[in-house]
Amino acid sequence: MAVDLHAHSTASDGSDTPTGLVRLAIDKGLTALALTDHDTQEGLAEARQAVGSADIELIPGTELSLNFDGGGMHLVVLWLEPGRGPLQDRLKGLQDGREGRNVRIVDALNSLGMPVSIEEVQEEAGGGSVGRPHIAAVMVRHGYVPDIKTAFDLWLANDRPAYAGRPRLNPEEAIQLARESGAVPILAHPHTLGIHRAARMANVLHRLCGAGLVGLEATYSAYQRHERYGYADLARRFGLIPSGGSDYHGTYKDGLDLGVGYGDLYVSESTLEELRSHAGAP
Repeated sequence: MAVDLHAHSTASDGSDTPTGLVRLAIDKGLTALALTDHDTQEGLAEARQAVGSADIELIPGTELSLNFDGGGMHLVVLWLEPGRGPLQDRLKGLQDGREGRNVRIVDALNSLGMPVSIEEVQEEAGGGSVGRPHIAAVMVRHGYVPDIKTAFDLWLANDRPAYAGRPRLNPEEAIQLARESGAVPILAHPHTLGIHRAARMANVLHRLCGAGLVGLEATYSAYQRHERYGYADLARRFGLIPSGGSDYHGTYKDGLDLGVGYGDLYVSESTLEELRSHAGAP
């Protein structure tokens, strides 16, 4: 049976409501779904209500963007129960940082001759946490770019003209907070680190493992089969569990589907159980 350990809803930058996401997972026959919205757990209450008596496990989680000198480092955190806790208490500050960043991006787009209002971006987000995909969708609607990918490639990605940074946790701090909260930290889509030398990747993984990293996302939608095998082997060599998930965002990632990615993704229940063994009180 298949599971999906990386998915987003309208609580952050996905196009499906938490209820819609759960129903889609049930329709696809998934036995477990991790809701990993960016820097928030606001969608979990709705998602849990949507599960009801259905035969599917909903795993509470989040995805954090971390400070990293290079590409983008993201941490998927699983079994993070909502409420008070070391990491949970930090999410509000991270969300506030996102809101300030969004205003700066909108201001930059206006100065670049692409008028966009923060109100229409918030409307695009449907009341959830606003992310760059919502801004990109508004840009598409105005005709400034043909699609969301182009919006990122030309304007919104790191080092592009309308990019704006925001407060982020350092990797060691984020991992420690996750473990102290009884959660399981996993290095997401490691290719976005932008590391092309084995020695540097080894140094980074030694550093993260020393902080308590549990898993590395090896089965990922964008990876070819040989890349998945390679990242799984890399994970095992560093004592990490090869995790996996689609990174589903609904219509904001065209052609990528929940549970199966671009059609060939499969994450087994055995992966789920191996990761679960690390959840709970530190």
